[in-house]
Amino acid sequence: MGRFSLLLAVILMSCAISLVTSRYQARQLFVDFDRSQAQARDLDNDWRRLQLDRAELARNARVDRAARDDLKMMPIAPDRTIYLNQATAAGGAQ
Repeated sequence: MGRFSLLLAVILMSCAISLVTSRYQARQLFVDFDRSQAQARDLDNDWRRLQLDRAELARNARVDRAARDDLKMMPIAPDRTIYLNQATAAGGAQ
């Protein structure tokens, strides 16, 4: 009878340790999951902000202002435009 109760005590202790270990792992997984969700929210907010920044940078008025101020470009004028005919372009390449 002593061996049987010792065997049951060992089995009971191993089950208890297994239960504690599985609960600890479950809590660790929950913490990791919560961190991942927070990171996903942060990345989503960053993505939205970047989309707004891209839309703002691509606005026609901003591009036009940058071309005029930074690059010193001017609007095209018919008297300064050179037109090339296809025959002229092909003839000059020969």
